[in-house]
Amino acid sequence: MNAISTHAATRLSRAVLPGQDPAPVRIAHLGLGNFSRAHQAWYTGRAPDAQDWGIAAFTGRSASLAEALAPQDGLFTLVTRGPDGDRFEVVGSLSAVYPASDHAAWLRCLSAPDLAVVTLTVTEAGYCRAPDGSLDRDRGDVREDVAALRSDPSARVRTMPGRLVAGLLARRAAGAGPISLVPCDNLPQNGRVTATVVRELAEAVDPTLVGWIETEVSFVTTMVDRITPQTVDADRDAVLAATGLADAAPVVTEPFSEWVLSGDFRAGRPDWPAAGARIVDDVGPFEERKLWLLNGAHSLLAYGGTIRGHETVAQAVADPVCRAWLTQWWDEAQPHLSLPAASVGAYRSALLERFANPNIAHQLAQIAADGSQKIAVRFLPVLRAERAAGRVPPGASRAVAAWVCHLRGEGTPVRDPHAEELRRLVRGTLEESVRAVLGFLDPDLAGDQALVEATVLRAQELGR
Repeated sequence: MNAISTHAATRLSRAVLPGQDPAPVRIAHLGLGNFSRAHQAWYTGRAPDAQDWGIAAFTGRSASLAEALAPQDGLFTLVTRGPDGDRFEVVGSLSAVYPASDHAAWLRCLSAPDLAVVTLTVTEAGYCRAPDGSLDRDRGDVREDVAALRSDPSARVRTMPGRLVAGLLARRAAGAGPISLVPCDNLPQNGRVTATVVRELAEAVDPTLVGWIETEVSFVTTMVDRITPQTVDADRDAVLAATGLADAAPVVTEPFSEWVLSGDFRAGRPDWPAAGARIVDDVGPFEERKLWLLNGAHSLLAYGGTIRGHETVAQAVADPVCRAWLTQWWDEAQPHLSLPAASVGAYRSALLERFANPNIAHQLAQIAADGSQKIAVRFLPVLRAERAAGRVPPGASRAVAAWVCHLRGEGTPVRDPHAEELRRLVRGTLEESVRAVLGFLDPDLAGDQALVEATVLRAQELGR
């Protein structure tokens, strides 16, 4: 829908939008950002029972978004940017917005009996996992959270697992009843991942909490899909020009969206299916399709495309060389997907259209961040399957090669939680760097000479 249009600028707030009174809070969201607002908040606002399901949203480490949204009463403009132009919609599902530093508000929210769901968008790095998938107890912030919560269950904590455990301790103490945790980050089996890190941190803090979690907390697995770039000043100007509303925190997104969920909601949920979400028995097939075809393609373009001088996904996919890389990678991955070939083919065609959308400036540098948390889940399943079949996959090896070149200083700058370690790994020759990075991803791959040689060759070809 189109928001109010006037000639004079009016600050966006509930006062200027009749019918946008905040709903009672029944969802807490951790990791408020553009994607969560274009996705979970949008689905919630479109649900027919939205008036019963307000969201209390908590930012990540920065308070800036809370500071921008608070004067707007949590309202923001969603700009759906298609090839044929923009659509403007005011989303009112955020009933309260808090900075991450307001730990008292977090504990108060998690202790409320009416709260039924906690959603998460904290990026892959936010799950604090060790290479084997367990909680990384050697991380300084994890150790600090454990010590703090052992001393005082209401103590301030820094990590996502720490914040969830602190909230669950408060909820148990209040006798507030069951709740469902719904991670929405690009990780295979993200519900299981969340359950692992939460239970292991709970065990370290208070072993009696683990039993309570088993009976009162469910972990829902999800697959999420909607391309949402960073907001720039031109987006704010576009909202003002089209609607007359001065919005400090609009969100730009594409027309396509998908949300697939699997799990038990022990205290209920909004009618998300009526808004377009799907509840299924197994998210796995959808998850693999999205992680390999969309996210894998994004990583390949982020590293290889920036080496070729491109800044956005649309620029890279318009390059015949980059487009050929995508086709080769997708041809490798598709036989290992369990969804019907016709469905996968339609998804591939739709991806090319989405990537080529000239009005979505999805920055490759943004996608390239945190590669150590992404490369393994996006490429290794297919790479391992191809090697088991006796083939050396050029698409998957090119993706690893592009990441190696990125780590060696080509293309966009490195932003990664393991940046120092990764830079040390690539200080030698190209072949030594490739072998070291493959070993970082999977020790067994470092000794695969055919794969090493193929990856070196792909790396040498990248800049041509």
